Amino acid sequence: MIRFGDVCMHGQQASYDFLVIGAGSAGCVLANRLSASGQHSVGVIEAGGSDWRFWVQVPIGYGKTYYQKAVNWMFETVPQPGLNGGVSYWPRGKVWGGSSSINAMVYIRGHQKDYDDWAAQGNPGWSYEDVLPYFKRSETAQVGDSQYRGKDGPLYVSDVSKDMHPLTKTWVAAGEELGIKYNPDFNGENQQGIGHYQQTTKNGWRVSAAKAYLHPAKKRPNLTITSHAQVTRVLFDGKKAIGVEYLRKGKLEQVYARKEVILSAGAVQSPQLLMLSGVGPQEHLTEMGIEVVQHNAHVGQHLQDHLGVDFLYKCKVPTLNDELHSAFGKLWAGLKFIFLRKGPCRLSVNQGGGFVRSSPDKDQPDLQLYFSPVSYTRAPAKTRPLMNPDPFSAFLIGYSNCRVKSEGEIRLASKDPLAAPVIDPKYFSHEDDIKLMLEGSKLMRKLAQTEAFKDIITEEIRPGKEMDSDEALIKDIHSYAWTVFHASCTCRMGPDADQSVVDPRLRVHGLENLRVVDASIMPFMVSGNTNAPTIMIGEKGSDLILEDHR
Repeated sequence: MIRFGDVCMHGQQASYDFLVIGAGSAGCVLANRLSASGQHSVGVIEAGGSDWRFWVQVPIGYGKTYYQKAVNWMFETVPQPGLNGGVSYWPRGKVWGGSSSINAMVYIRGHQKDYDDWAAQGNPGWSYEDVLPYFKRSETAQVGDSQYRGKDGPLYVSDVSKDMHPLTKTWVAAGEELGIKYNPDFNGENQQGIGHYQQTTKNGWRVSAAKAYLHPAKKRPNLTITSHAQVTRVLFDGKKAIGVEYLRKGKLEQVYARKEVILSAGAVQSPQLLMLSGVGPQEHLTEMGIEVVQHNAHVGQHLQDHLGVDFLYKCKVPTLNDELHSAFGKLWAGLKFIFLRKGPCRLSVNQGGGFVRSSPDKDQPDLQLYFSPVSYTRAPAKTRPLMNPDPFSAFLIGYSNCRVKSEGEIRLASKDPLAAPVIDPKYFSHEDDIKLMLEGSKLMRKLAQTEAFKDIITEEIRPGKEMDSDEALIKDIHSYAWTVFHASCTCRMGPDADQSVVDPRLRVHGLENLRVVDASIMPFMVSGNTNAPTIMIGEKGSDLILEDHR
């Protein structure tokens, strides 16, 4: 029987200067940057294993890893009243690279105002001007203005516009008909507009945080990576973090940190680990039978996530459905990838995109747009068959909200560290979010009715032309909306210990030698995908840590 909670002192236990918990998007950055000088020993503890798996490395393989336990935590939320009582499925990476190894590879930084608003909340050093150098340091961008884009960073960001399906040009033309200007780079001077998504791939292969940061560093003698090891709690000496306990191969072990323990377990598991360690809402911890080390009512609170809705259309022209549905089509696509690194296997299905304002009085885009030249209306439950689309020509267009107002929470289900946490995003608990989604659905109809699309669309498959009133569209949103996998804000950053979990240097309020460095520290959501911002947080966090230990 495994007993959680017994602490043995250092003795012959392993120790490092810095312990990084989680080899995800931020953790891989920390592993590389903290070990780069050779002056500090770094230990990384990761619950998953190596990312050297075929379906992790092949871009379209994220359809396979979407429900693959070997690399995916496969979380679920509690039933959501805002989704008509439905449960939302939350894939999260359990592998080197974390969710950057199983995501759709879209590279978006967010809007400049997002970061200026972070700084305005009392977080000096986090304005757009402050974080831009870290975005640039992290990337090698194939396209873009050098004032905004990096040219020699570890994360390769590809321009795949020449490889995209021809219908993506129709998508851009439809947006331009509605007055949405073409934008060649959503990560440059201006985010607003319609265009093509850039993706984190190189020469047809996925570039995860593990490939960009961890693999180049893993042979350093001062870096140790412990895989298949699930951390069960942080160890404290009074208010000072001194190490962690983890379970590996059925055995509980402890490892110690001479300088800092750094949680990079993500927006779900960083707050879970804090609470398992006695850091969090006192009443909840007491209810769980956990001794309180530091009361903080905000641990696990303020959870935010983007929600998306798709509209599906049959059409007169070939789409990826025609290329991939038949056995021969799959074989041909596979051969093109293996021998030429070409074809749909080297791409995300999220090809076209955009950022727009739902009304002229908005001070920044509040809707993100998507175009995929493919459709799935007959997918079996518990599958995401990116290589097995519908047997007819069709495509999807969709949107998600940018700056959501609804806030949920992460709680413990029990004191058992191996039990999944309770995830309750409280979708649509703020009425403004459903109003914004309604504007998004109306915009989809406007796009589909442009001259660019009107001549090729034969039928609206979903939600269907009978959904023609505001009431019907709102009903559809409540029954169909789905997460776009951008959980954040559960250990939010702020100067006041009574209102936040970490300070602007990412140190946990009230404790010593403990930081959180991942998407959970966002004071509120960024406008867009969260992988690029999380890597930026890892870059800036590593500088903050090294500055504090010079």
